[in-house]
Amino acid sequence: MGRLKVRQTRSGIGRKQNQRDTLRSLGLKRIGDVVVKQDRPEIRGMLATVPHLVAVEAVPDETLPDQKGD
Repeated sequence: MGRLKVRQTRSGIGRKQNQRDTLRSLGLKRIGDVVVKQDRPEIRGMLATVPHLVAVEAVPDETLPDQKGD
């Protein structure tokens, strides 16, 4: 399974509460924050909730060190 690099590009201020909650659940707090998540259906669903607030790109597994607890 691959990984996804998620970057917050727009603010959650003035957005619906569920969108702000989704950003926090993804680990994004402010514009420019970047997190790497496993490519799972749960994460894809969260990203589908806030596509206008984040930028997503695929990251090959071999470019990242093994991270436990994603």
